[in-house]
Amino acid sequence: MHILVIEDEPSIREFVRQGLEELDFQVTVCADGKLGYQLASQESYDLIILDLMLPVMDGMAILRQLRGEGHSTPVLILSARHSVDERVLGLQSGADDYLVKPFAFAELAARCQTLLRRQSAASGTDVLSYQGLTLDLLSREARRDGVLIALKPREFSLLKLLMTQPGRVLSKTVILEQVWGFQFDPQTNVVDVLVCRLRAKIDKGYATPLLHTIRGVGYVLRHQG
Repeated sequence: MHILVIEDEPSIREFVRQGLEELDFQVTVCADGKLGYQLASQESYDLIILDLMLPVMDGMAILRQLRGEGHSTPVLILSARHSVDERVLGLQSGADDYLVKPFAFAELAARCQTLLRRQSAASGTDVLSYQGLTLDLLSREARRDGVLIALKPREFSLLKLLMTQPGRVLSKTVILEQVWGFQFDPQTNVVDVLVCRLRAKIDKGYATPLLHTIRGVGYVLRHQG
């Protein structure tokens, strides 16, 4: 699952990023409120962790703008503002949870898991399925015909992207933006390498491949029986 962290304090931002990545989450971070808003409004995330005191555009403005535009991505406010009135204001403005700094990472992780479970239950999409291939978004387990497939974090993110849009050809640019966010070098062959790894895991040993390359266009999850 992909989490956006909008936090301008470098030590906190890095602390949260490292902790979440150790739990196998894909994490995109930014320190600027305006950029954070652009990412949150234009890209797809499963959860947003939002500081309030940000440069250029403050967190409360980001939250209100997103909710006003109809974005329903869960938002967890992470802030040093600790008064009851400030916490209530954050929740009333559209936040799903509010955690006061300083905080223990274990509590942050638990709150993230709770919000993600709640979101998955509400959407009814906690398990994706296509032609005998299943992906559990909560346990992060993939299986084909019941056989467990061990996936690394980016392999999981790519498979999720493909399984939410079976039959649609996804370009390298789309995959780079959705799987790597803004943290990639577009001149590298990282997409080809990742697709190759994922194909070896979900198709090797099966008579009917599911992951196909459309030369010069991109990649698609498609059953061609």
